[in-house]
Amino acid sequence: MTWLLLVSAIAAEVTGTIALRFSDGFTRLLPSLVALAGYGAAFWLLAQVLSRGMNIGVAYGVWAALGVSLVAVIGAVFLGDNLTWVQACGVVLVIGGVLALELGGTH
Repeated sequence: MTWLLLVSAIAAEVTGTIALRFSDGFTRLLPSLVALAGYGAAFWLLAQVLSRGMNIGVAYGVWAALGVSLVAVIGAVFLGDNLTWVQACGVVLVIGGVLALELGGTH
């Protein structure tokens, strides 16, 4: 259940970030509301994950790494953002670093 909450937090944060792009500096109402709701839900869900005992380094690392990676890929695939091979390698390294953090922890 804890991991499901973390995945939900990541999805909410990614949704909020994509909506933030469409909010046009908070001048468009619906995307602005989606952005605020997404970030609010993301932080609430992350708090629930932490209250259930997940290590903060692992929880925040997974949340941040997957969030950044998903936003970069969504931006490149659907929104016309540039993603160079160096940036793509950086995404892989970020995910690898989080995996090392998780696998190196004691359970």
